[in-house]
Amino acid sequence: MADFSSLGLSDWLIKQCKQLGIQKATPVQENCVPAILQGSDCMGCAKTGSGKTAAFVLPVLQKLSEDPYGIFCLVLTPTRSLAYQIAEQFRVLGKPLGLKDCIIVGGMGMVTQALELSNQPHVVVATPGRLADHIRSSSTFSLAKIQFLVMDEADRLLEQGCTDFTKDLETILTAVPAKRQTLLFSATLTDTLQELKHIAMNKPFFWESKSECRTVEELDQRYILTPEKVKDAYLVHLIQTFTDQHDDWSIIIFTSTCKYCQILTMMLQKFHFPTISLHSMMKQVQRFANLAKFKASVYKILIATDVAARCLDIPTVQVVITNNTPGLPKIYIHRVGRTARAGNGVSITLVTQYDIHLVHSIEEQIRETKLKEFPVEEKEVLKILTQVNVTRRECEILESTDFDEKKEINKRKQLILEGKVPDLEAKRKAELEKIRSQKKKFKQKIQENIDKQKQKQLKKKLLKRKRTKKTAQDSA
Repeated sequence: MADFSSLGLSDWLIKQCKQLGIQKATPVQENCVPAILQGSDCMGCAKTGSGKTAAFVLPVLQKLSEDPYGIFCLVLTPTRSLAYQIAEQFRVLGKPLGLKDCIIVGGMGMVTQALELSNQPHVVVATPGRLADHIRSSSTFSLAKIQFLVMDEADRLLEQGCTDFTKDLETILTAVPAKRQTLLFSATLTDTLQELKHIAMNKPFFWESKSECRTVEELDQRYILTPEKVKDAYLVHLIQTFTDQHDDWSIIIFTSTCKYCQILTMMLQKFHFPTISLHSMMKQVQRFANLAKFKASVYKILIATDVAARCLDIPTVQVVITNNTPGLPKIYIHRVGRTARAGNGVSITLVTQYDIHLVHSIEEQIRETKLKEFPVEEKEVLKILTQVNVTRRECEILESTDFDEKKEINKRKQLILEGKVPDLEAKRKAELEKIRSQKKKFKQKIQENIDKQKQKQLKKKLLKRKRTKKTAQDSA
């Protein structure tokens, strides 16, 4: 690892890094910082926990110190938690400058955010949706003079999937100047980023970690093969084992859905584990409160959806448990990247009989590393199986009504924001459903009639054949 002074950084920035305990530059910083300082666009791809955030924060602050003015840098991130984390890095490293930053994310007051933007902060860290809303509805600020556009977790921002940022990014890109430095950073190099690298007109500086493994070397990656119906019992046994052996360890458990996250939290709380949850159905204030409690070790276990897979930088997380094997290997890489950020860590994936092919694709993606089996006493799991299943069912009944009500309220809020009347929209959907069911019934009737006609024709053919055979036998 190189010394920061060899990268061309100013003395005051090197001093700030040392105060934070950062003595040496990581490979991504060593390669990307000089290129950014020289004025090149940059694409950096390195594994989680390798210092990607500092790789763009440090050169941006250096350039800002040379010519401080207005909105100098815009950072886009896919999640709210990650936005707050990046802003914190800017704040700490840029303290000697008297840096002014502004966080623009959903779940917070738009009026307050608009006032902050009108005060011309040096750095704006935002999620695309909320920033696009401000650009469309407000004229009190301008992004026309920014020098840096940074996309952190660029693969998630540019991929078209369940969370598609395309329209919002189009709005933002029309508001920023063509003459700027664009910096893209990610832990996974997707096809979209590869294509972008080849079609970019100004040939950006590109750096990818040469490591054969996409996850950090200090991470011990394990799996437990379990039948689907006893997975919860294995999870409870696993947590009990870790808490008995290491009562000061912090554990993150990743689940697939918000509802399952909530049910699992309730279930583990009933088993007296210090558990807290984090998912997208929670209010932003509640998310921050829960995250702060977990960071402060008030609660040792955090159950989260993938909303936390890219945003948590907590050095003290020793164990990550993947409760459902993710369909995409890059999701697995981001999940397990929450541990071994400052030392050794363990990741355990609960694999059911339906997930074996997913594990193979994960092993292909992380290259040289193979997941090892984690030893579990099956007899101990079977002892608690009935109790776990009963508790899980109780939690499902308790949570079901409340959670579905919250989901319905959120849907109505979204319709109101889109300028629609929820009750009229519900009527329209009901009418459409009625028309669809009528069409379905009509098609079924037509099909039934066709089938009847075919059966009649078949019977006639069979009778004709029988008669022809009989006539032939009689004449013989």
